[in-house]
Amino acid sequence: MNVPFAKMNGLGNQIIVADMRGRTDRVSAEAAVNINARAETRFDQIMAIHDPRTPGTNNYIEIINSDGSRAEACGNGMRCVVQALTAEQGRHRFIFETVAGILFGEEGEDGLITVDMGTPKFAWYEIPLAEEFADTRQVELQIGPIDAPVLHSPSVASMGNPHATFWVKDDVWSFALDRFGPLLENHPLFPERANISIAQVTAPDRIILRTWERGAGLTEACGTAACAAVVNGARTRRTARKATVTLPGGDLAVEWQPDDHVALTGPAEWEWGGQLDPATGAWTRDEAA
Repeated sequence: MNVPFAKMNGLGNQIIVADMRGRTDRVSAEAAVNINARAETRFDQIMAIHDPRTPGTNNYIEIINSDGSRAEACGNGMRCVVQALTAEQGRHRFIFETVAGILFGEEGEDGLITVDMGTPKFAWYEIPLAEEFADTRQVELQIGPIDAPVLHSPSVASMGNPHATFWVKDDVWSFALDRFGPLLENHPLFPERANISIAQVTAPDRIILRTWERGAGLTEACGTAACAAVVNGARTRRTARKATVTLPGGDLAVEWQPDDHVALTGPAEWEWGGQLDPATGAWTRDEAA
């Protein structure tokens, strides 16, 4: 039986929100790959809304990358889920469970959506890394010649998923992230692969960011990468704990709050709706969409 889905985006980060409530099956890896193969439904993540598993939560959210792999966290996708459920239910605040833990989301009166992305993790085994580093603010990793690396010494952290932030002084667009991204994502240092970002700090409260997203590739926006950039910026004294992160798709506001939680604020946009088969990925577009 097919399920309703919405084609949405968060700052150009392409998202499919699939309504799996009332079912016990899952969106299959095969379905994800087949859905992504069509230009109309190409996506970065599928956010599958399931019935709650834990008392006190509204829904369990499963996150699937465009290559069919599962992801632990997706900030832009969570904003799309909040907007979709707010439109359906008229409520504005939600408590979700994900593989990464419990997350809170709220749509404000201005239409912007804030998601509490939880607390970052910095221990090498929590990120995780394949070898021990006492200080993950800067780890030994580089691309290019040993005496003149193109990228080197990233800050690494987990925002529910692993991130490496490479700091650069030049324009982030001058780096061939489409070439370096796959190599770094799959580097042996990252046993669960990693999201790879290039960050340029232009002011204590401003970061320009590009991201190669694990399991999805180059993306217009990656919410957890924006969170990781601000957290890594603050812990290396490059930025304040609150900053605007400019991604190819637009701006996100990130604040590493005093309680150690990271708040991510930005827009979400509904594009059109349809029905899909979670086993095969076959889909149809609603006539009114």
